[in-house]
Formats: sequence, structure tokens, C-alpha cells
Amino acid sequence: MSYITDHQKKFNDLSIYIQNQDQLRRQANGGNTILFSYPPAEEQQYIKRVKDLYTDRAFFIDISKLLVQFIDEDGWDSFSHYYNDFKNTPHLIFRSDDPTPDLYDYIIREINNTRENGKIPFLLRTGSLYGTGIENVNIMEHKTVMSLPHPLVIFYPSKIEDDNLYFLNFKPASKYRCTLVK
Repeated sequence: MSYITDHQKKFNDLSIYIQNQDQLRRQANGGNTILFSYPPAEEQQYIKRVKDLYTDRAFFIDISKLLVQFIDEDGWDSFSHYYNDFKNTPHLIFRSDDPTPDLYDYIIREINNTRENGKIPFLLRTGSLYGTGIENVNIMEHKTVMSLPHPLVIFYPSKIEDDNLYFLNFKPASKYRCTLVK
């Protein structure tokens, strides 16, 4: 299928799922998330298109910018030392249970902000999560996401092969708690 035909179908499907949240929850095992799959090499085209289509109705959360903000919080030198100490357990750096805000907390905070402005939350540049220990299911199952008035839309650079989803085309990924737009 050509890019034009493929993206038109995907964006039509996305619109239908956003408008039918009750049906979304049934299909998503009680979840409140739409996983929007697209080829990683075409990420910029899909992001540009969604921003054109949903400018007034969406709140775009760029994970890559949150990652930079998280690292800048303590500075590169501190982060680098901390990362080297815990590089075998990245979840302790990016998604820990301690009270210090981490990348996961930044993401959830931004998602929660959409509740106040009544917009649809879109997570973009999620490939930045690779290696952080933060999985899409961690975000989808968070109580903030489950209780949003609009579904969370996760832009997900991936491929689907034999009904299996592969994040960044190689890492097996979960489709639980979401509806997949493929």
C-alpha cells in the first residue's frame, strides 16, 4: 500500500477510535489508549500530518524533549555518572519508585495536564523510550491514563508482522490495554 493510501486509512481509523471511546475501552481490555503504528523511517511525515489534522484539539507531548529536560535537570555530568552506575538497570534511572521525579513522572505529568485543557493527549517521538525501561504498557496502565476524558494516542514507530507488534521494527511490544491502528 502506498504511503498516501496507508496514512489516509490510518488517520481515518484514528478519528473513529477517538470519537468512540466506549468502544475503544471494550476493544482495549478496559484501556484508554490508541497505539498508532507507523514505519519508523516515516515518523516525520506522520507527525507532520497529525499536527496538521489535530492542531486545535490535541496536546502534543514530545518524549525526546522530556528526555532532554530530565537530563538537564541535574546536568549532563551528574546524569552521566548516575547512568554509568545504573546502566544495567535503566528503570532505576528513568522509572523508579522514589519520590525524586524521573522521566516516567515527567511523562505522566504532561499527560495529566491534558485533562485540564480538555485536549486529546498525543505522545510523539516514543522511540526515545528505547533503553529506558519504560514500556508502552507502563504508561497505558497508569491510573491517570485510564481515567482521562479523551484517549491517549501513542505514536509508535513499529512494524506488524504475523499479528506481532515490533517497537522500532525489532523489539516485541505489548498490544494489551490499547487499540492498535495499523
